[in-house]
Amino acid sequence: MIKLIGVLIIVIGFALKLDTITVVLIAGIATGLVGGLSFPEILSVLGEAFITNRYMSLFLITLPVIGILERYGLRERASDLIKSMKTVSAGKVITTYTFIREIAAALSLRLGGHVQFIRPLVLPMAQGAAESNHGEISEEDLEEIKGYSAAAENIGNFFGQNVFIASGGVLLIVGTLKELGVEVEPLGVAKASIPIAIIAFVYSVVQNHMLDKRIQKRALTNKKVDKGA
Repeated sequence: MIKLIGVLIIVIGFALKLDTITVVLIAGIATGLVGGLSFPEILSVLGEAFITNRYMSLFLITLPVIGILERYGLRERASDLIKSMKTVSAGKVITTYTFIREIAAALSLRLGGHVQFIRPLVLPMAQGAAESNHGEISEEDLEEIKGYSAAAENIGNFFGQNVFIASGGVLLIVGTLKELGVEVEPLGVAKASIPIAIIAFVYSVVQNHMLDKRIQKRALTNKKVDKGA
């Protein structure tokens, strides 16, 4: 039971509203000591945990930055920029981002994200393109644009990442097949992922084109209804 002393320290520390990081560190050190670890070993474990989860810290840092940018008009500026380009449509904006996201994932570049790109940039740009071509769009159109914008991130990241030979997905596939007695090389998995990534992008192009057609059709229908009224 004494090995659970870390839990007790955290409960007491939080109840007394002490500094969170200090309480967690003390709890971790105490748990390590009662578990038979030396002080250098405890520091090594804490360091490894920090390195493993450092990207989560970076993600949390981006949240207030994105919030500040939105507060001062990032979404409006992105929308206004696209509205000035008459030949751009919502589907083309989303397709362009899908292509960029897939290439970035294939090269293992940390570019993209629903919070960092889709909500503050891609969505308002796609919405601005639709409004530039058809005027004020309906709630149904807006919801579809939201869904397709989010899908662009998922498609680009999911199907692009396995093209990179050292990605987590490739290593997971290789490890799983090895446990089943099938020996494959990471390079072979990466090569096999290339046609899948291409097919996924072509599918995205088609569905985004169909999105443009639906928005255009609804816009024409609404205009006819307004004229009839």
